[in-house]
This record gives sequence, structure tokens and C-alpha cells, in this order.
Amino acid sequence: MTRRIVLAILSLLAAVLGAVAIPLGLLTAAQDRRDYTDETKSTASTLVNMAEERLGDRSSAKVLDDLVAGLRRHGDRIGVFDQAGSKIAGTAKPPLVTAGQLSRARTGAETAVYDPAGYVVVVAPIRADTGRVNIGAVALARPASPVEHRVAMLWLLIGGVSAVGLLAGALVAIGLARWARRPLGVLGQAAQQFGGGQLSTRSPADSGPVEVRRLAANFNLMAARLEALVHGHQAAMADVSHQLRTPLAALRLRLELLAQDSDDDSVAAELAGAQEEIARLSRLVNGLLAVARAENLTAAPAEVPVDSVVASRVAAWLPAAEEHGIALTADSPGPVRARITDGLLEQILDNLIANAIEALSRGGDITISAAQAGGYVRITVADNGPGMTAEHKRSAFRRFAVSGSGGTGLGLAIVYRLVTSSGGSAALSDTEGGGLTVTIDLPAVRPERVSRRLAGAGRPGTHGRRARAN
Repeated sequence: MTRRIVLAILSLLAAVLGAVAIPLGLLTAAQDRRDYTDETKSTASTLVNMAEERLGDRSSAKVLDDLVAGLRRHGDRIGVFDQAGSKIAGTAKPPLVTAGQLSRARTGAETAVYDPAGYVVVVAPIRADTGRVNIGAVALARPASPVEHRVAMLWLLIGGVSAVGLLAGALVAIGLARWARRPLGVLGQAAQQFGGGQLSTRSPADSGPVEVRRLAANFNLMAARLEALVHGHQAAMADVSHQLRTPLAALRLRLELLAQDSDDDSVAAELAGAQEEIARLSRLVNGLLAVARAENLTAAPAEVPVDSVVASRVAAWLPAAEEHGIALTADSPGPVRARITDGLLEQILDNLIANAIEALSRGGDITISAAQAGGYVRITVADNGPGMTAEHKRSAFRRFAVSGSGGTGLGLAIVYRLVTSSGGSAALSDTEGGGLTVTIDLPAVRPERVSRRLAGAGRPGTHGRRARAN
């Protein structure tokens, strides 16, 4: 933000200075050169008048010689010539003055040139009192270094003022940017902490521009309302959990007692069916409560060793997989760590493994893998079961959208909400050769941080862990 503001202000100042200072400098430099040329021509006119008095009136040459000497002390080069081209004062030929120029001046009009070699050259005719006859010529070559020095100082002054202006603009821009950025940074940190589960987080609203203070106040108001809503929802979920589970447990116990006391086979069968419905209702209530807890997750994320969690969940589910005749494999190429609330990855994997075991028949296969993929840790749970249709995959993460035999249709919905609440994503795709693959992407911990932690703990890097039930 600071860089963009500074660049914008400096670009604007540079454009303004370029549109004003450069043309002003060019105009001033051109005017100084014109004035210098005019001054040189005026000096040449004075020399012409004095030379005319000497040549026309045959007066003393002392005044002309004194003027020529004084001008030469200031660096001018002067030559005064008669009609025949003979020198009567000054040098034989000033620098940059050609014989052609002298010849034209003796017979024609005055010429003046601003020479790029560094001299202002003026060649002027000397006319008699009648003004009709040229009786000689004056050649004056004046160094242009004084005016060029003034022009250089002018550009130096313009450059210095422009540099000071740009520096002042940069300092003002940096100050403004920091004044606006500091409260915005604090607000951003507060929003990040609030999104990470610290619902009591608030942002100071007493610094920065008015708009930023207003934004911080609105954020605090929103955070307070959301905190109240979340806490109220959590309290409601706890009350529902208590109110529903207790009567369901009591109803199940009564049905079991009635089944034990009943001698009628038809009545016992009806009671058994009622018990199955009670069990299904209990699973449904537990699933709804799990979804509600996932949606209202407020705990801050932590660094979780994904490879270790995958290996532990595979080990925990191996007996169930063996009982159903299903092969369960875990593969992790190395240690990977993700940022997720502690305990959620276990719930995610438990739901995915349970769904896969429920969908597969004997001889099926489940493969779980975890690896680093850019800024995320990618976890895949792939099976070779019947899979899902494209329509079912589009709606699988909704509540009750997909329900197998005896299922509640809440497993994938719980997984999706647990993953998204941790800043990750979930997707479904077809397994190569048939089946369903669930892909979970979770925010990764930077590899260098993992290396430092492992080095600090004295643990060498591990290789892929594999466990398989046949």
C-alpha cells in the first residue's frame, strides 16, 4: 500500500514538474541566449561608431584602442578593418570569423551568428556619415561561456527544486500511507484472528482516517453480533443435545424391556424394528449435532502432523476394515504439516473411512495419501467401490443429499464443513478404474518451519508409512 501511494504521488509530481519546469527552463535559457547575443551586437555597434569616427574623421585611435583593450581583458576577440581589409585595431582575425564574412560586411549588411563552438560572433559594416558607403568592418567574437554558465546554473536550480519537491512529496506520501496503513493492518489482524476462532477479538477505532475508524467501528459491531449469535447457537445445540438424547435413550431402554417381556414373536419383531428406527434416529441426531458443531467451530488452528494422523487413523480402522474384508492402505511420502484445529483432521478421516467401508463390498480397497501441493497439504481418500453419479457428486456435500442403506447422508456434509471452517477445500472425483476419490486441501505449514521444528525436536525425517489390511 505504501509503495503504491508513494509511486502514485511521485508520478503526479513528476508529471507536473515536467509540464512546468522543463518548458520554463527552455524558455528562460533561450531568452538568456538572445539577451547575450543582443548585448554582443550592441557592443559591436559601439565599436562600429568609434571605428567610423577614426576612419571617417581621421581622429585619434586612443579611445577605440582603450575600448578594444578593455573588451579583450574580458575575453572578447576583436578585429577592426578598413575598406582594403587592413587591420586598424584588435587582432588580425578573431576566432570563427571567416574572410567571406569580412568581405560581405565591407560591402553588405551586418551578420550575427550564435555559434555552437562556444562563441557569439558579430560581423558588422562600418559606414561613412552619409550611410551609403562602407568604409570598413568590425568583427567581434565573444565567448558564450558566461551565458552557458548561467543556463547551467538555471538547470541545476530547476533540478534541485524538482528533487526537493519530489523528496518532500515522497515523505508526505510515506507519512500518509503509514497513517492509513497502520490501523488497516491492525484491522486486518483482528479480522484474521476473528476468522480463526477468537470471537472476542476487536479492533481499535480511534486512529487513522475517518473512513478507517468508521470501518473498524463497523467491524467491531459485526463481531459483537456474530459472537452473540455463535454463542447462542452453541448453547441451543447443547440444549438440543441434552433434550433429545435423554428421551431417546429412555425410549430405547423401554423397548428393550418390552422385547424381553414379550412372548409373541410378531410383537418382538415389531419391537426390534422400532429399536432399529430409534437407533437410526439417534445416529441422525448425532450427525446433525456434529454438523452444527462444525458450522460453529471457533477454535484457533494449530500445526498438525498430517502423516502421523493418517497413520494413526488407519491403524484405528484396520480391525473394522479386516472384519468387512476390505484393504486399507495409507501412504505418505514424508512428514507434512497442515494448519487445522486440533482434532478436526481425525474427525474428517473417520467420516471418510466410515463412508468408504460402508460403500464397499468384500475385496474392496481404500487408499489414503497425503503430500505437499504448493501452499496446501493434499489428502486423498480413494476407493474402488461403486462410486457416484455426476449428479450425486454435485450435491454430495449437502445435508441428506446422499444416503446409503441405513446412513444419514450427513458424513460428507460434516467433512465439508470441517474442512472449509479450517480454510481448506473438498472435492469429489472418479477413481481411475472405478470408485470414488475424495480430495481434501488444507493450508500447509511452510517447509522451512517444519524442518526447524523437526531439527529442534531431534527427529530425523521419516519415510512413507504404509499399513495394509488384507
